[in-house]
Amino acid sequence: MVVDARSGELRWGGGGIYSCHTEISVIYRFDRFVVDGDTRRLLRDREEIHLSPKALHLLQILIENRHRAVSKIDLQKELWPTTFVVDTNLASLIREVRQALDDPAETPRFIRTAHRFGYWFIGEIRDEESSDGPVVPRIKCWLVWATRQIPIDSGEYILGRAPDASVWVDAPGVSRHHARLILSGQDATVEDLGSKNGTFVGNEAVTSPRRLNDGDTIRLGPVVITFRIPPPAGLTDTVPLD
Repeated sequence: MVVDARSGELRWGGGGIYSCHTEISVIYRFDRFVVDGDTRRLLRDREEIHLSPKALHLLQILIENRHRAVSKIDLQKELWPTTFVVDTNLASLIREVRQALDDPAETPRFIRTAHRFGYWFIGEIRDEESSDGPVVPRIKCWLVWATRQIPIDSGEYILGRAPDASVWVDAPGVSRHHARLILSGQDATVEDLGSKNGTFVGNEAVTSPRRLNDGDTIRLGPVVITFRIPPPAGLTDTVPLD
């Protein structure tokens, strides 16, 4: 994920949606299908359906971003971060995924084409659970900067200006690997990674791992990012993120 300092826009970085710093093993269930992020398999009625690694990665990206349509440009940058490809490469992968899901483009149940833009996963995910150990409710938090809201799940995120950063903050004064944010269940911490201009929570310099609470501001050089924890579902006095 990339935050551009000049435009405030969120875009994909060299590390993609989940970079090498963030490995999240999740099982997604929809209709008769299961996508197992740990074993990297697609199952239908417990039988494995062959998908190329690239096609499975594409399906996972669309599922993880199912709240919106994902542009072709973003998908290409995530799937082929260092290689120039033509649109037919992505179209071929989409056909492979649709064939595996028995999902015709004309009457889609899972993968909808957003014409002249990209693709959208429209299937209903029944549940999401970790593939290891007991099931723990997954807490999605947000990093809010200017008008952008960046969703994060349990895992480790490197914030910085380097292309391989999990959250790429492209701004002067931000170090290549500026800070590390760790989200585990309902606990979140941030620590400075020896940055030139320091990491602050509020007005306090971060000199050791610092616990984050809802509404805390994280300052990386000149950039101020707000950490938000949405209230539990069902509450009526919900606080807007923006």
